Amino acid sequence: MHSKTVNANPEWVEIVQFSDAGEKQGKERVQKLVKSDEEWLQQLGRTAYDITRRSDTEMACTGRYWNSHDKGLYRCICCDTALFTSNTKFESGSGWPSFWIPVAAENIATEEDRAFGMVRTSVSCKRCDAHLGHVFPDGPPPTGLRYCMNSAALRFVKFA
Repeated sequence: MHSKTVNANPEWVEIVQFSDAGEKQGKERVQKLVKSDEEWLQQLGRTAYDITRRSDTEMACTGRYWNSHDKGLYRCICCDTALFTSNTKFESGSGWPSFWIPVAAENIATEEDRAFGMVRTSVSCKRCDAHLGHVFPDGPPPTGLRYCMNSAALRFVKFA
């Protein structure tokens, strides 16, 4: 297993902070979170590590949030950055938790993914580069997007 070298000159990113009640706290410049593979594995366990750090995908209808209807905020399992809210979650029929928009565009990053002989758009956490899932152009209005996320990449905080 390789270890990523921790950068002596850390990168900074701007994200939008949210309280656990889902209230926008404003933009904040934060240091990008970088850890070795061993540190991530120890923090996350094998399943979440494989998904977030190795771009794996959980099997459909197996994740803890795919059929959840609780009201709350979905945060990154790796760094706790706010990613999605239950207000934008919808039943996509895919077997994964799906959202039509992130809580803040600044909190995610996307890039083309050509793995498995197809072209998709991969979604990751802006602060720690955790692989979250993919976004597809077949979602509901108003965006027409379906952010299809892995439950193992998320931590749910129920609204009080």
